[in-house]
Amino acid sequence: MGEKEGTGLYEALNPWAEADPIPLKGISPRVADLAGKRIGLFASNKPAAPRMMTVLERKMKERFPSSEISRYNAEETFLVLQTVGKDKERFEKWIKSVDVIAAAVGD
Repeated sequence: MGEKEGTGLYEALNPWAEADPIPLKGISPRVADLAGKRIGLFASNKPAAPRMMTVLERKMKERFPSSEISRYNAEETFLVLQTVGKDKERFEKWIKSVDVIAAAVGD
């Protein structure tokens, strides 16, 4: 970990593991049409996120009247905390109840 034999170069070690325990799945394909779909709107607990979703919900209802809108307002700031934190069961139940999701995490 020290200097390499008078070269002035130092070895930097990464504290993270080399293997990611969660296999990559890639991006889900885009849905061709939202008509008749169950649309999930995820809002983090940042101040502007729920307000952005309110506007998006209104516009989605206007554009896709046959769709159902379902809101999820997070108690935690980051989406990853929904998958491992105290709200994991509630979040997973919500995820299974929708076809597509739009997320807002802004301030």
